[in-house]
Amino acid sequence: MPKPDFDLDSPGPAASAGRIRVGIGGWIYQPWRGTFFPEALSHNRELPYASRHLSAIEVNATYYRSLKPASFAAWREQTPDGFVFSLKATRFATNRKVLATAGESIERFVGSGITELGPKLGPILWQFMPTKRFDPDDFEGFLALLPRNAGGVPLRHVLDVRHESFLAPEFLPLAHRYGCTAVHTDAPQFPAIADATSDLAYLRLMRSSADCATGYPQSALVAWADGARRWVAQGPQREVFVYFINGAKERAPAAAEELIRLLR
Repeated sequence: MPKPDFDLDSPGPAASAGRIRVGIGGWIYQPWRGTFFPEALSHNRELPYASRHLSAIEVNATYYRSLKPASFAAWREQTPDGFVFSLKATRFATNRKVLATAGESIERFVGSGITELGPKLGPILWQFMPTKRFDPDDFEGFLALLPRNAGGVPLRHVLDVRHESFLAPEFLPLAHRYGCTAVHTDAPQFPAIADATSDLAYLRLMRSSADCATGYPQSALVAWADGARRWVAQGPQREVFVYFINGAKERAPAAAEELIRLLR
């Protein structure tokens, strides 16, 4: 019998993640074959493998299309206890001129079966176009449509706003009024919003370099690790999600694994 690629009984880093979770965007990416995934690993074992080396994954597929409840249930069954999925919400809700008209798209997404993930359902990411400006009245109309729970499963919402107009001082208080958190990114083309008063910190790190084996230099990863520790130390409800997204995507798993190592 061939030696297994990994131990399915291993709890992975999620078991000891506590309130800091680190991951990548998706788990299907050909350049990860042989760098993150073993060459001989079958494609249907990629998610179980990734979930035993990381503590979270941000799913991009849900932005483009609706998935079936069975898909979410399968992800739940293939991953260890403590592992968490963040889901990028449907673009049909966010890529529109009048956000306050997104009710039907929001309901369809929330009702698509995402609650099959149960306790493995992490924050829902609502990503807006870089050209979408901050209109306080329209944006409040959108936020009022976001449900706080579905089928008994609590929902948390994070807002990935990409236009500099969201640096307006009234944006964060408005988001907090509806229980939402702003995404923080290090991407130079998007505003870096520091949401210091939320209990949830959601970081999307997008500046990894192909020239660095771990995507980011050690000094940068140490700084992110120290910042995450300081954040959760400020209160028992505080949580951090750190995702390595884009940039030199082939380096994302190595960056996440190194940050997890530093946090240990």
